[in-house]
Amino acid sequence: MNFLKYFSIIFLVNGFAFGQEAKPIDEQFSHDPVAIKQGNIYYMFTTGKGIGVYSSTDFKNWKPEKSVFDVKPTWADKVVPNYDNHIWAPDVVFHNGLYYLYYSVSAFAKNTSAIGVTVNKTLDPKSKDFKWIDKGIVIQSHPNRDMWNAIDPQIIFDENKVPYMAFGSFWDGLKMVKLNPDLISIAQPQEWHTIAKRERSFKLDDTDPGDAAIEAPFIFKKGKYYYLFASWDLCCRAEKSTYKVVVGRSEKLTGPYVDDKGIPMNEGGGKLVIEGNKNWFGAGHNSTYTFDGKDYLIFHAYDAKKNGFPVGKIKEINWQNDWPTVTPLD
Repeated sequence: MNFLKYFSIIFLVNGFAFGQEAKPIDEQFSHDPVAIKQGNIYYMFTTGKGIGVYSSTDFKNWKPEKSVFDVKPTWADKVVPNYDNHIWAPDVVFHNGLYYLYYSVSAFAKNTSAIGVTVNKTLDPKSKDFKWIDKGIVIQSHPNRDMWNAIDPQIIFDENKVPYMAFGSFWDGLKMVKLNPDLISIAQPQEWHTIAKRERSFKLDDTDPGDAAIEAPFIFKKGKYYYLFASWDLCCRAEKSTYKVVVGRSEKLTGPYVDDKGIPMNEGGGKLVIEGNKNWFGAGHNSTYTFDGKDYLIFHAYDAKKNGFPVGKIKEINWQNDWPTVTPLD
């Protein structure tokens, strides 16, 4: 399946999902899922036209809701000309009375990209206070200037409540940058870290994403460790997808993160968490949370029975010797 056909299917699914009845997330489209709980309602945000949204009262059955953006962000065409409002890889956090929803605007396989953020007082679409207010670009990457890609954001606070953004894909790996307390701008003087990468062929042009396939950082604090989850290999290729999730850990947010063999993740290390099998062509782009006293890995996988169609998956995490484990895909 070629990329254009694959993404055309995604557009179609997102366009007709709103208004359907709730059903398990692994029975419906979901790509790059993140989640949060407000009151007794869980919300999931995904890649899709205007950012896909689902809600659930039981964490099992999810109802498609109205997309975040009816029309594309006003600045999107300045980053990607003629942008089609297919927004990637969101992240959502609640801070100082506001929900911050980060998202990626990009052209496929190019680092012509930017991470934006929109805010809301509530996630309940029935509330009188429900209104997304876009704050614009937080960080932007440029071909021939940056050896990193401004997509796949995640916001994480250190032990002193200082905010950082982890992000990135391919090129020279996953990056982390310190933010201002407003969560919408980079702190000065700028503080940057490379938290994970894989070996890249030197001969490749700087505009080429490269063969060091890594993306989608997500950091989760458990006990004394910060755990950095990342996705290796290829997404978004239906039956040719080879996605898998790996993890490393550090006692310091900015790293270095190492795997169970002591190999730093910024030197290619990573302990396998989950991968595809004969029923699933690949599994990746996870987020990780504690809900109701249990830890969960939320991700998407490409269903072999549906020609590689991406669906959401949720697995409870068990911890063995301070390392996260989940049951394999069925």
